This record gives sequence, structure tokens and C-alpha cells, in this order.
Amino acid sequence: MKKYFLFVFALIFAFGMFFNVTTIVHAQWQVNQQGGPLKDNELTLTRPDADHLNEDHAAVTTWITKWYGLTGNYTNNGGFNTSGPMDLMSKGTGGMITDVSLSTMNGLQKTRDTDVVWDAANGGTRSWTVFTINPGEGNNMVRGGPADNFDHYAVIVIDSPKALTSVMSPTHDDYAQIWINGEKWYNNSRWTGAVYNVDYNIEVKLRKGANVLLYRCGEGTGSAYFNLHFDDETHDTVKIYPDTATNKESFFAEIEGSLWPVDPLGKLTTIWADIKRNR
Repeated sequence: MKKYFLFVFALIFAFGMFFNVTTIVHAQWQVNQQGGPLKDNELTLTRPDADHLNEDHAAVTTWITKWYGLTGNYTNNGGFNTSGPMDLMSKGTGGMITDVSLSTMNGLQKTRDTDVVWDAANGGTRSWTVFTINPGEGNNMVRGGPADNFDHYAVIVIDSPKALTSVMSPTHDDYAQIWINGEKWYNNSRWTGAVYNVDYNIEVKLRKGANVLLYRCGEGTGSAYFNLHFDDETHDTVKIYPDTATNKESFFAEIEGSLWPVDPLGKLTTIWADIKRNR
């Protein structure tokens, strides 16, 4: 009987230690958005002001600095509230790529040979490249173009060795929308107040293998920044691309091979397109 109680005590102690470690890992910051991805009736909603955390993450050293995206922004957007509901990626590619599909491996692959062609007043033709930002710079989205009234697109690929519950922390000015693997996890039309000021720590699900994250931010006037980091456990576990890449070609070289599965959505879409072509 004594051995039985010792065994039970050991199990309880081990479970408690695991729970405490897990809690500590995920409680670096207060998680105030869970249960995602966003449901259909939440895709364009901004949460109430009372939900904001106003956490200072200035001490974080894992802000993501390298991104894959366009050589320039969508300009003269009429204000971010006007452009925010519009699928500007679909508009610039004739539906070849959409905001949603750009956050999938299938859609990302299409950027290899698909430029984005907007009207001249909106920036004209944009190609794809790798760029680096300074998270502490209040205008890190401008990148040589107009400083007001534009939309900015940025992509990363997250290679995870296992399925992972992660916490992402964005800052932005103004309207941020974030998709992962074809699902929208974040929508907030209000700026966060400062480059390192986080209003939402969002619990997200990463699958084993490649995860594509699209960060779109619409700017009005004033500061123009976007930033993102994850919890420490995630940064210690995953690999984020672009890594050493400096352009489109080297970016795709980094993510090819084991990182380049065709996700089920893309595969089904391709099969259906082939069927229609052969009818």
C-alpha cells in the first residue's frame, strides 16, 4: 500500500511540474485572444477597447526582422478603413492569388512567376523580394514610397518540428490582418500605440512542417509600422524563413524540399482545375 501511495504521489508531482512549466512558458505575456481561428462573423470585427493590454515588449529580442513580400506598397488606398475589406491581392493578380491563398504554400508558390499589377495610381506593378525591417523604426513599412494611405504585405514561413500551440504578439499602425495556413487569426483596425506596445497576445495553432503567415497592414497617416514576435518556446522550437535569403530566388531555395508539401486545399484546387481543363 505504501508503494502505491508513493507511486500516486510521484505521478501527481510529475503532472504538477509539467503543468507549472507549461504555464510558465505560455504565461510570459497575458494571452487575451484564444479560440481561433476567427469565425466567419469575426473576420472583419475589431475587439472592444477594453480588451487591450497595452503591454510593453521593448525588452523582447525575437522580433522578426526578415520578411518576404512586394517591392512596394498599394498606394492611395483611400484610408485603411476603405481598403481593409478589399482583397487587394486578388485585385492585383486577377484572382490568381488572394489574401487568403497567399497564406498557404500553394498560393505562395504562385508568387514565383506572378507579379502584382495594380493601377498606376495604386503603385503599378510590384514584384516579390526579401526585405529587412527595423522593429524599432516607426515607419518600417514605408520602404521608399508614400508615407501615408497605403497597404503593406509581408510573409514568413514557419517550419515547426511538431504541432504547436503558440502565442503571437503583433504591433501595428494602423489596420492589421494576419492569416496562417489559409485561416484568419487576427483582425484589428486600431493602431497599438507604439512600435513595441502589444495590445493582443493571440494563441494560434501551428502544424508540423511548413506554416505560412501573411501579415497585411493598412496605413492612414502618421507612423507606419508592423512588428511580430512569438513566445520564447516557439522561437526556440521553430525555424522562420526568410533566414539568410536576400531575394525571391534565395527565399524559395531555403523553403524547398521537405518544407514544400502541397497543402490539401491547394492539392484539391489543382485537381479540380485539371478536371475542368480535361472535360
